[in-house]
Amino acid sequence: MTTGATPALRWRDQPANQGLLLGLLGVTLFALTLPMTRLAVGTVDAPQMSGVFVALGRAVVAALLSVAFLVATRAPWPRRDDLLPLAITTAGVVFGFPLFTSVAMRHVEAVHASVIVGVLPLATAAVGAVLHRQRPSAGFWLCAAMGSALVVGFAVLRSGGEGLSIHPADALLLAGMLCAAVGYGHGARLSQHMRADHVICWALLLALPLTLPLAVLTFPETSLNASAWWGFAYTAVFSMWLGFFAWYRGLALGGTVRVSQVQLVQPFLGMLFAVPLLGERLDATTLGFATAVIATVFTARKMPVHDTARLTRT
Repeated sequence: MTTGATPALRWRDQPANQGLLLGLLGVTLFALTLPMTRLAVGTVDAPQMSGVFVALGRAVVAALLSVAFLVATRAPWPRRDDLLPLAITTAGVVFGFPLFTSVAMRHVEAVHASVIVGVLPLATAAVGAVLHRQRPSAGFWLCAAMGSALVVGFAVLRSGGEGLSIHPADALLLAGMLCAAVGYGHGARLSQHMRADHVICWALLLALPLTLPLAVLTFPETSLNASAWWGFAYTAVFSMWLGFFAWYRGLALGGTVRVSQVQLVQPFLGMLFAVPLLGERLDATTLGFATAVIATVFTARKMPVHDTARLTRT
């Protein structure tokens, strides 16, 4: 008599569930991005690297690593019709997200910024639904919209008592989330016929003619704390490179709309990392908003998502 695989093994063998696990690994690596960026750029009172150098310099380091990786794996050249989505991916995850968040992180604490990250699952799901012709249910969008409203409400509440306004740094963070969502969606689409690890490598190489000279021009001219360089090194190797290996593969296997929702753990992880790394404090309001945002996305995870193309064929 043969025995079947254990439930745990069967669960891991399903492509969609493999995608969720890989997505969770990518999100865990990304969760350290904001605390490490804060280490690299410093604060208004004790500035370190400029946000522009952190964003562009980390892309240069990751691009150099990508050259070695592409050669070692004998990666084929991208197809001509891949160049536009690669350019969009580059604009979102190599330029947009790093620039907006690196500039913002000098002005807000990582714990605060981690709550703003709560809007990312909705943005990624929206982009993924359009690109992959998926149709999330009304319940999915309702939960996601509630989560986003909570994030915006938190930003307004913490804007400094200036009425119904958002701090400029929060506006930059929200712009960074939108850029990330667009880059995630197009990168995931490319990962359906390209190796996921090759997608981010080609995106970084495509950006290199711009990132290299700009990084040289903005290179720090004064001595910096060792912690700033450690923070920069993490963002270059893990946030800008290795994290995408797992993330894009996870999105390709499990579907962008579904796997994007594992980002719901990123605010909590970011806060937990910020406390020991930066000595920041978790207050009840911040924790309450983060919990509420995550609860809405957990609920959205259970809502149906329909494949429009499949429905059309049937």
